[in-house]
Amino acid sequence: MIVRQAFFEGTIHAGREAEFRRFVEDRLVPMWRRFPGVRDLRVLFALERDEGAPPFPLALAMTFDDRAALQEALAAPVRFESRAVTAELMQMFDGHIHHHVFEALG
Repeated sequence: MIVRQAFFEGTIHAGREAEFRRFVEDRLVPMWRRFPGVRDLRVLFALERDEGAPPFPLALAMTFDDRAALQEALAAPVRFESRAVTAELMQMFDGHIHHHVFEALG
């Protein structure tokens, strides 16, 4: 299994936390579920972190059968649609997104 994770490192604009979460739940999660080949989708909203740890208010994990399935998802039109919607989300966020790909033990 292949897991591609997106880490939103930074901070949500003060007072917009609930709006940020609703935006993710209402606009992005439905799109992410439409990625071809996605076997599991985990959307994680931060509750707390170790002292001194960088802030990650949102993390996303998508699981695929293999690297070929991941590549198909990354080339799909819905990915590019979701990137445009994510750009809207970033209007409520100071920071950046970075992606990591892992191989999960099965």
